[in-house]
Amino acid sequence: MSSRIHPSAIIDPAAELDSSVSVGAYTLIGPHVRIAAGTTVGPHCVIEGRTTIGADNQIFQFNSIGAIPQDMKYAGEPTELVIGERNSIREFCTLNLGTAQDEGVTRIGSDNLLMAYVHIAHDVRLGDHIVLANNATLAGHVHVGDWATVGGLSGVHQFVKIGAHAMIGFQGHVAQDVPPFMTVDGNPLTARAVNVVGLRRRGFSAERIAVIKQIHKLLYRSALTFEQSQAEIATLHGQGADEDVALMLNFLAAATRGIVR
Repeated sequence: MSSRIHPSAIIDPAAELDSSVSVGAYTLIGPHVRIAAGTTVGPHCVIEGRTTIGADNQIFQFNSIGAIPQDMKYAGEPTELVIGERNSIREFCTLNLGTAQDEGVTRIGSDNLLMAYVHIAHDVRLGDHIVLANNATLAGHVHVGDWATVGGLSGVHQFVKIGAHAMIGFQGHVAQDVPPFMTVDGNPLTARAVNVVGLRRRGFSAERIAVIKQIHKLLYRSALTFEQSQAEIATLHGQGADEDVALMLNFLAAATRGIVR
């Protein structure tokens, strides 16, 4: 057994682990698991199901990864969990397989931080550079865009979409879609402002932020209907933030649960 694998770990012979993967004491890894180079798995973890884990992830102790969905419709279909690269998965997180009612895959992107006790339900899709704070709970089919932050003890209803660069405050009850760039908090959840601090940290220029503030005003500070606000947002093309305008318009067009107001 490799010196990187603790002798008390139980790894199915059919599992595929790169020779550089390290596995801690009393961890259990099932036959359909694949783990790429540089990933470390702490002690007392269970990694099962058809789970693929990319390179250079850091998985701390006491995690359950690749268990079957908490969905009564699940009937043993060969669904998957796919995790990207360079993620940090802290203690006591639960990441479930997908279901046949969706694409059959739960997808975690790269460079994400999942703090302790985070739950990722079936068919969730996480982008990249996301922070899920302690006890954030994502129900089935939730989609989260790049660079979003979900505050501690927040619950996200099934099928909700959270846009890129959005910020969910502490203990948010998220039952509607959260547009990109917005900061939301409170109970009931309310859109407060543009996530200016986050955008500046990511190198957004003053010009881009100014356009995003105009988008916020059209969505939340005008007397326009939802459809009218989308039409007005479209007129902001050509002001130096076309990518951001397109991101917002595409998100609004795909919203299925209404947006947080």
